[in-house]
Amino acid sequence: MRHATRQLLPWHKLVGTLLFSCLILTSCSFGDAGSTTNIPSGNDGKNCNRVGVFLPDRTTSDRWEHNDHPLLEAAINKAIPGVSIDYHNANGDSDAQITQTTTGMVNGDCILVVAAHDSIAAEPIVVQAKAHNIPVIAYDRLIQSKDVNYYVSFNNTRVGVLQAQYIVDHYQEYKTAGNHVHMAIISGSQTDTNALLFSIGAHSILDPLLATNELTTVNEVFTPDWSNTTAQTEMEAVLADNKNDIQVVYVANDGMAGSVITALESANLAGKVLVTGQDATVGGLRNILQGKQSMTVYKPIAKEAQSVGDLVKALHDGTDVKGLTRGSTTPTYNGGLIPSILDDPISVNAQNIKQTVIKDGYVSKSVLCANLPPGTGNFC
Repeated sequence: MRHATRQLLPWHKLVGTLLFSCLILTSCSFGDAGSTTNIPSGNDGKNCNRVGVFLPDRTTSDRWEHNDHPLLEAAINKAIPGVSIDYHNANGDSDAQITQTTTGMVNGDCILVVAAHDSIAAEPIVVQAKAHNIPVIAYDRLIQSKDVNYYVSFNNTRVGVLQAQYIVDHYQEYKTAGNHVHMAIISGSQTDTNALLFSIGAHSILDPLLATNELTTVNEVFTPDWSNTTAQTEMEAVLADNKNDIQVVYVANDGMAGSVITALESANLAGKVLVTGQDATVGGLRNILQGKQSMTVYKPIAKEAQSVGDLVKALHDGTDVKGLTRGSTTPTYNGGLIPSILDDPISVNAQNIKQTVIKDGYVSKSVLCANLPPGTGNFC
């Protein structure tokens, strides 16, 4: 299908529309917040010595357990010496995440750091925490509640812009003899605010080319739960429907990009199609070095985790956080303005891996080049 010209709404209104659609069409679960009678007051985080850290899953991206988990624990331990960290992973289950946070608060968690599995379904966590003066830091993914205390993440619209800008800068290299460029768009979960922001950012760059048919979208989907398996199925269907006539695939993250590449390999198209990604995972970076993936977006997670540590320390000490948020706020769909710390993402391709993820110590050359032939990507 061809992508129709459209008028872009302000991003928070579009997010609200999409989130409302999710509620109506997909019956998003809000879970059960459970009893709150046994939860002690968090005293707004002051003198807090038990911090709950709650991550969303282990499968959609390697980053959660390999990067965020240890970096968050290190930053919080540094912020509050002797602190007890109550760590849990929801394993892709929103109801489980609500149960984990409820249990954590009952057991004395007095500051919560939550990377929501579902931006909408996590709202009861905030409601429960607010009732007991327990600050909630929405980590990486904005929880759609106007009562979230703080939001620490990256400029997520910018992520989509970087992905799309790479396509704009390079799509002509993939034009067919018939002078056309067919593009598939595989976005993340529609219940993750970040996925919506990535899409909005990408379309702000791509839409002018789509409007003139310089690029033609043959399929555009949001992928439930950021499922890598579903992404592969989606790509296989696109290839079948279009008789393998695909030149560009916008993929929202590296995990799904790896599955898309598996589908392309089966069609003998790996390395012949522009494929985007995000998260600068080891798998994604290795695919870039091998010429199977074109780019990724690196988000310096160490900075993100340190921002959480700085906030936790300020809350514990009872000091002003304005020097950390610097007046930055992020709107929620229901009118909230959440004090925010947002870092800048970085576009990474085969030409600047050394100057970015290697230079920062995010990953080592030995890990990226393990079992790859010497000279791979002019890097190994």
